[in-house]
Amino acid sequence: MINYLKCNDGFNELNQWKSGCWVNAISPDSEELAMLQERFAVPLDFIDDAKDVEERPRVDHEDNWLLVFIRVPSKSLDEDGETVFSTAPLAILIRDDVFVTVSYYDNEVINDFIKWSRRRHLKSVKGYDLLLSLMLSSSVWYLKYLKHMSNMMNVAEGRLEQKMDNDELMRMMGIGKFLIYFITSLKGNAMVLARLKLRLRTLPYNEDLLEDVEIETQQAIDTAGIYNDILDRQQDTYASVIGNNLNRIMKTLTVVTILLMVPTVIAGYYGMNVPNGMESWWLGFPIAVSLSVILMACCYLFIRHNKLFK
Repeated sequence: MINYLKCNDGFNELNQWKSGCWVNAISPDSEELAMLQERFAVPLDFIDDAKDVEERPRVDHEDNWLLVFIRVPSKSLDEDGETVFSTAPLAILIRDDVFVTVSYYDNEVINDFIKWSRRRHLKSVKGYDLLLSLMLSSSVWYLKYLKHMSNMMNVAEGRLEQKMDNDELMRMMGIGKFLIYFITSLKGNAMVLARLKLRLRTLPYNEDLLEDVEIETQQAIDTAGIYNDILDRQQDTYASVIGNNLNRIMKTLTVVTILLMVPTVIAGYYGMNVPNGMESWWLGFPIAVSLSVILMACCYLFIRHNKLFK
């Protein structure tokens, strides 16, 4: 699907392309790609790279085109209804009065930016300012999703404080994976922004907008890094708690095993098939039981007094 958007009191859709408008292609098919190539001479090889979910952020040039890949955050639900965060590539192509974006993966960045432009009644945003605006919107959505991850971490932490559950531990590990995705993508976007900053020195652009993008991107990187450090510390703490609980259980089982060895030895000694003077005595069994109990009590008091398994 291809939309033509013109900024006039916010971005609004046009029926056909006009000079200076934004061409937004969402999962374009072969016919739409052919049209883009024929009408705007876009490099199809670059657009094909947008299909690769692992495509890294980068800046390139080809036939007077400025070709930019950034990674935008995305959110979905898995088969179990759990929230899954990831990042996806967004291709941006700029040449003269032509601005094209191509995305093959669902994300909220573009639609939200269009709605925001209408609420703010933007008069004119195009070219490099539009590129910076999309990067700013992407950073804002990174921060929104990071806040959501923080809430998920707090919920999982509260449940783990009540009961150590494997599902919650796996959920925490999944959040750690999402954070790694975000940190890697944000650092890639920051690298792209640094290269764009060098290129924009001789071109007209909104300096305040560039500064906002730098601030929001760095804030998202710092926030993701902090959450990742907190999560690592929490996982280390839970691992220590699990290890301590296991040690406590093993100590208890060791004490029980030692105490049970006392009657086992006595029963084995008096139960041997040899004469011992107690096999026909009616007090033999009560004496063996009493001796076992007394020795078990003495053994327990000895262990407790010397704090052997503290």
